Amino acid sequence: MTIEEKGLVEKLAELERLKELSRQGGGPERIAAQHGRGKLTARERLDLLLDPGSFEELDALVVHRSSEFGLDRQRYYGDAVVTGYGTIDGRLVYVFAQDFTVLGGSLSEAVGEKICKVMDLALKNGAPIIGINDSGGARIQEGVVSLKGYGDIFLRNTLASGLIPQISVIMGPCAGGAVYSPAITDFIFMTSSAYMYITGPEVVRAVTQQEVTHEGLGGAQTHATKSGVAHFILETEEECLREVRRLLSFLPSNNMDDPPVVEPTDDPWRRCDDLLEIVPEDPAKPYDMHEVIYHIVDHGDFMEVHSFWAQSVIVGFARMNGRPVGIVANNPAVLAGVLDINSSRKAARFVRFCDAFNIPIVTLVDIPGYLPGVEQEQGGIITHGAKLLYAYSEATVPKVTCILRKAYGGAYLVMGSKHLRADINYAWPTAEIAVMGPDGAVNIIFRRELEQAPDPEAQRRALVEEYRQRFANPYVAAARGFIDDVIDPRDTRAKIIKALEMLKNKTDTNPPKKHGNIPL
Repeated sequence: MTIEEKGLVEKLAELERLKELSRQGGGPERIAAQHGRGKLTARERLDLLLDPGSFEELDALVVHRSSEFGLDRQRYYGDAVVTGYGTIDGRLVYVFAQDFTVLGGSLSEAVGEKICKVMDLALKNGAPIIGINDSGGARIQEGVVSLKGYGDIFLRNTLASGLIPQISVIMGPCAGGAVYSPAITDFIFMTSSAYMYITGPEVVRAVTQQEVTHEGLGGAQTHATKSGVAHFILETEEECLREVRRLLSFLPSNNMDDPPVVEPTDDPWRRCDDLLEIVPEDPAKPYDMHEVIYHIVDHGDFMEVHSFWAQSVIVGFARMNGRPVGIVANNPAVLAGVLDINSSRKAARFVRFCDAFNIPIVTLVDIPGYLPGVEQEQGGIITHGAKLLYAYSEATVPKVTCILRKAYGGAYLVMGSKHLRADINYAWPTAEIAVMGPDGAVNIIFRRELEQAPDPEAQRRALVEEYRQRFANPYVAAARGFIDDVIDPRDTRAKIIKALEMLKNKTDTNPPKKHGNIPL
């Protein structure tokens, strides 16, 4: 062996030594502690998320540049985040995973630069970015430069919004300013033991004298059911990462691509006879709209978003004849399917996401109106309800709406009506489309007649039935072209699929402007 060859061998051995140090993160003891908490390491998480053997790491040899407070004795190759790219189902994605074994996953100037670099690459190449969060927050020893790192990340989250899908996965602590990066992204997954909050329990106790815990203040259950911050909550890390892969199967890589189509194996023209039994004829009886969705989408495969929050509205992804669609549906099983503050926000954001990424919107309507009450009015139901109206009006993707039963007043308008540029609007024969329900309408219109009637209750029943026959039906709207067709409920799947097929090359535009001013 020549001297030159020997020197190269030594250099290669040194390279492998440094790479191995990077792969060890904070070292065996801290990895064992991570496992002891029931958590995987950053690299183990990426191995589960990405296709086997597809991960290409970037910046594995980066080290932080700080020396204050003993940091000069705590230098780890790669610092507290693992970044790079790989594939999911053969499609390119960019990833970063915070490494809690290295200084608690804290964000240093170097960590911020690594994350920004991979985000920039995702934007340049039009591919999704997935961030796995498990961090104690900004590295306090670095002061303002660590805060700068968060600001740089927030900026890129904002610039990437609507251009590439952004997914945040919370698998440990995510506190303080760190929470705002996931908040700007499109979807947030949380494991059951993860938590997010702006101020910790100690601060809350000091200010309010209330006894709180990590879980109660910002645990996954809280954010999945009360705040609406988390879109998905899963018990284990393995389940969580599988669901991230599943979500991406419905999404395009960027705003210029179409969603991925799969070879259909469910008969697009099959009749759904059970729909005649699921939806009661009596408009006062509740039913679960999930059952309708399961019957009309391919193989009953529906990935619900925000399933535990604002449950009077259902949103999520499915396929119809192999093509991804976004489903928005009222759920009469919860609060009769009304729109309230939270359900309006939930549906509006989902509609805007689908519109940004070329995903057709299918709307299933059975809604008596907005939730009444002082609390809703004082909470701003006018502003929040207008968000959904704005979202449907702004959306230019194919929009197909089907009214199953009730569609009253302003709620009829906001739920994907023809007047908000829906392309195809169907109704079942059981649909009641009117300013309000027959009971309320009769009480207002015929108040004096009822007061003077010898048998007010019998007279009221007769007037209600007359009103229902004359106005609370789909044919008045169909006569004016507001409804394109009144259909047999059993044909709902086939009708929607035919409409979507007809609309697949649809083009529509909004007036040129910098951006609108949605009522936030």
